[in-house]
Amino acid sequence: MKLVCLLSIFCMSLVCNTFAATFDKEFEAFKKTASADELYRFLYAMPKGGDLHNHSTGSNLSKWWFDEAIKQQQNGYIYYTKVKINNCKAYAAGQNSSPPYLMLFVNIQEFEYKKLDSCEQSEYKRLQDLNPEQKQAWMNSIRLDKPTEGRDEFFETHWARLNSLMFNPYMQANLIVKNMQAFGAEGLSYLETDAGVRGFVHPDGSAFEDEQVYQMYLKRFAQKDAIDSGVTVRLQYALLRFSSQALDGLEWMYKFVSEHPELYVAVDMVGREDNDKGHPLRFLPTLQKLRHQYHGVNLSIHAGETDEPNQHIRDTLLLGATRIGHGFNLIDDADTLLLMRYNQYLIEINLISNLLLEYVDDYSQHPFPEYLRLGVPVALSTDDRGMWDSNMTDEYYTAVTNFNMSWSELVKTGANSLAFSFVDEQTKQQLLDDYYQRIAKFEKAFKAKKMAALSQVKPVSYSYACKVFKVCGSSS
Repeated sequence: MKLVCLLSIFCMSLVCNTFAATFDKEFEAFKKTASADELYRFLYAMPKGGDLHNHSTGSNLSKWWFDEAIKQQQNGYIYYTKVKINNCKAYAAGQNSSPPYLMLFVNIQEFEYKKLDSCEQSEYKRLQDLNPEQKQAWMNSIRLDKPTEGRDEFFETHWARLNSLMFNPYMQANLIVKNMQAFGAEGLSYLETDAGVRGFVHPDGSAFEDEQVYQMYLKRFAQKDAIDSGVTVRLQYALLRFSSQALDGLEWMYKFVSEHPELYVAVDMVGREDNDKGHPLRFLPTLQKLRHQYHGVNLSIHAGETDEPNQHIRDTLLLGATRIGHGFNLIDDADTLLLMRYNQYLIEINLISNLLLEYVDDYSQHPFPEYLRLGVPVALSTDDRGMWDSNMTDEYYTAVTNFNMSWSELVKTGANSLAFSFVDEQTKQQLLDDYYQRIAKFEKAFKAKKMAALSQVKPVSYSYACKVFKVCGSSS
């Protein structure tokens, strides 16, 4: 069955490439005359495949977090955020706390607030009580909004500030649906995102059971607004690779994913691999043992997300990964690069992430076009788009304007994002068939009417597109 599906995908890809090739000249002529706004509108409207490298908590726009946190009063959740520092703790003690004491806009639940002494309580405000200036600062605190912010700001402060917002399962499920709706509006049909079931708490701080959270996801994704998004969603379970409990966590996740295949399709190893506990080969003995026990558990692992040469990608393939997140420094490992040409391994490319997190100073340094044109399978993805205030169209626009991507290349990367997904083979084939049909329909409409075919398209874009591309559309 799998071989038949793979052959079918290959044949459909040939048909798609044939159609796309006839549109290449049309697209090249359009690029030469199109304004930034016209190109953006075209790319927003064009059918896309899926987003395979997506962290659910990092993909929520600041406004979505704020609005959803307020709405959660209906489920009994009230959130407070730190708006000032009254020196309630000694400096040394504060530095050793988690999150750090000297950090503004850390979010906590009401039950946590009530445990603080009166001095620390005076540092916090309910979210709904923030004044306009404080609200704007709160939203800026969980996105990279300044040129001076980069890798350390992202890794060291954003997650610490989100804090208790990440432990509400109702909010988690609702925000995944919000992402599905936004992605569907810009032409995606599939989303594979990281989301777990552990660590969630009720308003009083008591824990949810794992299976209860899983059933909440199933129920939420079956509701009409999720279905109407047109986006099929599947989940990966994220393992923070440098955690002291990572090896035990990996064993638990393998078992859980194996037992919940209706929604969970993979384990995703995330986090900084340049941490001394994050290197790939640390996990090899455990994964070898797990492969003796479980079947059907896919691996997507961040690798090569460093700005120094190493063989982490080769080591990650040895772990069993079939998709590599980032793969940035593959270009410095010639043997592994040759191995991955025209092979079964996909690199999940995150252009905006790599720039904002300072792996490149500008896109002339990015290896993406080398991978693309050497035949290494690639797909564009958004990573933590909420923290960039961006969308998938921004990734496409970046790729087209910096690397002169052809129409055939765009179509192929979109097809890759479905062909290399971890969804079951029947659903994968349906998604691919639908993708090729939508591409053909889009090409036909544009050939016939040019920009008039896009006259009703109103892109939803965010601050990244406005600042970088000077394309300032509506936002939601």
